[in-house]
Amino acid sequence: MNETIVCTVGNVATQPVHRELPSGASARFRLAVTSRYWDREKSAWTDGHTNFFTVWANRQLAGNAVASLNVGDPVIVQGRLKVRTETRDGTSRTWADIDALAIGHDLARGTTAFRRTVRTDPQQAGSPPRPEPAWETPAPDAPSPRRPEPTAAVTA
Repeated sequence: MNETIVCTVGNVATQPVHRELPSGASARFRLAVTSRYWDREKSAWTDGHTNFFTVWANRQLAGNAVASLNVGDPVIVQGRLKVRTETRDGTSRTWADIDALAIGHDLARGTTAFRRTVRTDPQQAGSPPRPEPAWETPAPDAPSPRRPEPTAAVTA
């Protein structure tokens, strides 16, 4: 299977739009990806060309993207690159779409608070419920346990 998987870092350019289709939930938004380079003459970072991609998300990712993303948010998108070309009335147009596999906020440029979504019907989602790790599901009256700390390497 030959697919082009890309990982892009950019900003949400349009508010995500959610649609319910017969095949399930779908959402789309535009992503602006601007290259930056060091301009030796100005001794400063300079913005280069901006590429725009239409990002498509499906199923649970669609709902989470609509609930989490706003215009201007810095994000990282990983997915399948799909380039479409169409000719109408002698004019050729080309679009670059990303069929998203994963979307997240770019933590190099800010902070975010993660909230796990709760599946109401696991059979509808297509997979059985997965037990959560103990450090992520504390008992209601118990203090929150910490994740296990990695052991430090001892150097001589």
